[in-house]
Amino acid sequence: MATDVRAGPDEADDAFEPPPPTEGPWPPLRDLAACLRFYSRLPVPALPGETDRHAAPDFRTVPRMLPLAGLVIGLPGAVALAAGLSLGLGPFLAATLALTFSTLVTGALHEDGLADVADGFGGGLTVARRLEIMRDSRIGAYGAAALVLSYALRIGALATLADRIGWRVALALLAVAALSRTAALWPLCRLPPARPDGAAHAVGRPSGATHATAWALCLAVLIAAGLLGLPWLGLALAGILAFVAAWTLARMAAHLVGGQTGDVIGASQQTAEIAALLALVIAIPA
Repeated sequence: MATDVRAGPDEADDAFEPPPPTEGPWPPLRDLAACLRFYSRLPVPALPGETDRHAAPDFRTVPRMLPLAGLVIGLPGAVALAAGLSLGLGPFLAATLALTFSTLVTGALHEDGLADVADGFGGGLTVARRLEIMRDSRIGAYGAAALVLSYALRIGALATLADRIGWRVALALLAVAALSRTAALWPLCRLPPARPDGAAHAVGRPSGATHATAWALCLAVLIAAGLLGLPWLGLALAGILAFVAAWTLARMAAHLVGGQTGDVIGASQQTAEIAALLALVIAIPA
C-alpha cells in the first residue's frame, strides 16, 4: 500500500541494523560478491566463511565494489558484441545481441525500474499515487514507451560506435557498465527513502567513504579504457553526462516522490548508460 510518509536521512540510517560481525572472507571480495548477487542473476557461490549468502547486503559498504561488479555484469554483453561483429552479424544485430545478454544477466532489473518510474512520474498527480503506480507490477503507456526508447537509443549508440571504432565498442560497453552503475549511486546516497517499507530503506545508505571509493574505482576503469584505446575526451564527456543524468533524475525524484526508491536507482542507471553512450558517439567522429 502506497504512502507519502517518508523517513529522513537520520531515520533511514538508524532503521537499518547490519548483521553482527562474523569471521568471513576478505571484505572487498565479500562486497563484490554481494553486489553481483544483488544487481544480477549470475550464480555467485558462497565464499569461504560466509554464513548466509542470501542475507540482505549492507549498503553502507557494499556499493564500493559496484564498478568492478559492473565490469563482471557487462562482460557477457561485451563478449557477445565482439563475437557478433567478428562473425559478420553487422553492427545492429551485434548490438542487439549484446543487450539481449545484458538483459538476461540482470533479469531486466534496471529496465524494470525505468518503466516503473516512467509510469509513476508520468501518470501520478500526487506523491502517494506516484508511489502506488511505481509499486504496481503492470506496465503502462509511459513505461512501455520508456523501455522502447531505452533499447532503441542504446542499440543505436552501440551500432554507431561499432561502425566507428570496431571491436573497441566492447571496451566502451564495459566502461559504461561500470560508470552507469556508479552514477546511479547518487540518488541512493543523497536522497532519503521515499517509503518507510521499501527495499531502499531496508538495505541502508552508502557512507561517504563508500561513495568515494566507488568513484575512485570507476575512475580507474575509465583510465584503463583510455589506455586500451578509447578516446580520453569521449570518456571524460561520458563521465560528466552520466553524472548529470543521474543527478537530474535524483532532482526529479526529490520533487515528485520526496526521495529515492529501488526503481529510481534502476532508472538512474538506465539514463546514465544512455547518456554515456551518446557522449561517446558525440566525441568519436564518423
